[in-house]
Amino acid sequence: MIVMLTRYGVDDDHIRQTTLDLQRQGKERGWWAKFGQLPNPYSVYIGLESAATAVRNFGLAAVPGLLQTERYARAIFDQQRMTEAAAEREKRFQVRMARRACLTEEPLLNLWTIIDESALHREVGGREVLREQLLHLVEMSKRDNIDIQVLPYGEGAHPGMLGSVAILEFPEDVHTPVAYVESFAGDVYLERAEDMRRVTLAYTHLHSSALSSTKSRQLITEVARSLAFASTSTSLAGAGHFRYPGTEPA
Repeated sequence: MIVMLTRYGVDDDHIRQTTLDLQRQGKERGWWAKFGQLPNPYSVYIGLESAATAVRNFGLAAVPGLLQTERYARAIFDQQRMTEAAAEREKRFQVRMARRACLTEEPLLNLWTIIDESALHREVGGREVLREQLLHLVEMSKRDNIDIQVLPYGEGAHPGMLGSVAILEFPEDVHTPVAYVESFAGDVYLERAEDMRRVTLAYTHLHSSALSSTKSRQLITEVARSLAFASTSTSLAGAGHFRYPGTEPA
């Protein structure tokens, strides 16, 4: 693990020690090792996630990884074929699929996800793949350990426009929360009090701006239903226009 942290440029002493401590105390120590060496600092994140008891994340352009279906995730990794070798893409895809077990197998991870509404309409992999993904979200949202909210278009500009983020929480006697921020410039890990205060404040704002869990499930269901209708109609008037739950005309 120390070699991996050094190779991937994780030189912050706090993050290095956190990762090493959590690896030792993780629920599934190094389960991802069977997939071989991963090509980026993603390994560090997986180590943290495997020891976390709860994750709060925000998905800007796509459904967060833990909630992705196989075909949806495959379509995302296929888009990286120009920058990553097929073998490496396949390895990361398999790891993503394996990670999902933490939501359905004991000990369960508590997941609180906020998804930008744009992700509900972006046809990753095509219309049918997206519809399958949305129906999966609906089913997963019914689990006691999963809370899914949608941030609607009507909110306009919001803190999440800067990128996707995940806040990982651990038992109090293990470690304080750690935030993981993704960007084209690289992945950033945050844990200092002031950094976490800003990230938590931004996430709280997203939570208060998003639809409730119930209304979010209704919206996701409506979008999935519209996709099914559009798939069987070549002249669907008004396709792509959706009403938020509770705003239907009398």
